[in-house]
Amino acid sequence: MNSSLLRAPLLCLGLLTLAACGGKSKEQGPPQMPPPQVGVIKVEPQNSPLTRDLVGRLSPYRSADVRARVAGVLLKRAYDEGTNVKKGELLFQIDPAPLKASLSATQAALAQAQATYTNNKVTAQRVRELAPKGYVSKSDLDNALAAERSAAAAVQAARANVDTARISLGYASVTSPIDGRAGQQRVTEGALVGNGEATLLTTVDQIDPLYVNFTMSVEAMEQMRRAQSNGNVTLADPNKASVQISMPDGSTYAETGVLDFSDSTVNPATGSVNLRAKVPNPKHALLPGMYVTLKANLGQQHDVFIVPQQALQRDTVGAYVMTVGADGKAVRKDVTTSEMTGSNWVINDGLTAGDQVVVSGIQSVKAGEPATASPWHAPTAPAASSGRPSGQAPNRK
Repeated sequence: MNSSLLRAPLLCLGLLTLAACGGKSKEQGPPQMPPPQVGVIKVEPQNSPLTRDLVGRLSPYRSADVRARVAGVLLKRAYDEGTNVKKGELLFQIDPAPLKASLSATQAALAQAQATYTNNKVTAQRVRELAPKGYVSKSDLDNALAAERSAAAAVQAARANVDTARISLGYASVTSPIDGRAGQQRVTEGALVGNGEATLLTTVDQIDPLYVNFTMSVEAMEQMRRAQSNGNVTLADPNKASVQISMPDGSTYAETGVLDFSDSTVNPATGSVNLRAKVPNPKHALLPGMYVTLKANLGQQHDVFIVPQQALQRDTVGAYVMTVGADGKAVRKDVTTSEMTGSNWVINDGLTAGDQVVVSGIQSVKAGEPATASPWHAPTAPAASSGRPSGQAPNRK
């Protein structure tokens, strides 16, 4: 048989086999990708502190202006500027010589008035004894009694002048009205002070404790009151609401303040309510005039959900989280947030108990598509390094 006749049927059979295989591969299509792996947490309602991050300014607990209350030449400053002083401690000395002379003059006038009163009193007593016997007229009796009364009034006026002069002499020694830190001297020695006005000499501020003054918008306070009326929030007693201050370097101040004042009116210029807290300052780490950030703990929120920061996403619609449903498919849930507590978000609305919220792998899931969920665990902080490569022996000298 001719070999060419045998090759033709074999060639046709090979072509048919290739065509059949090609058609089968086209019918199967590309391989399917497995569902993405995501880390989830199961959320449950819980209570969380109601906090607000605010900005405040520190002010002294008490601040007293030290002024010259009598006219005179300033002789000396008796304190070191910027140091702590006690109540009654001498701060400035005004020249007391003119005041001492004035006191002496008033004392002399008092002695003269007392002598005149004594003489008039003796005369009036004599006239009283003679008047019943008819030896003096009624007019002389009236004049003697009037002179006695006038002399007594003059003694009282002279005594008041002495007291005034003694007080003025005491004002020559300018003392601190409170315990606190004395500021910079405003007037130098040799200057004439108190001449027509009470010249400001310095200021003493009590800086332990301190006040921190801050404001809260009317809208925020109205939201809290509305949440309280709905039973979602329990506001703290105004005398127990706490305040935690953050230092400029980001660290937390060791002492906790207590809210002690809430204004009953709204500031028309800012549309907010003025609040104030008292903060201990035993080490004088805080100074008046500083701006600080603070976290005010105003009560408790009830039945809220806490999710890690990376679980919350935002788009043009608003805030949302992705969850994995019972059917293994991803579901988007729009949520309402109020604040952050640490590195977590507080969710007030939009979630239900038992929801599996996606924390890791959230970028790989799409709503309505399947996802493989596994429990998510927060990463732990790395252990402190010894400062040398692994396996390297320490240097020995």
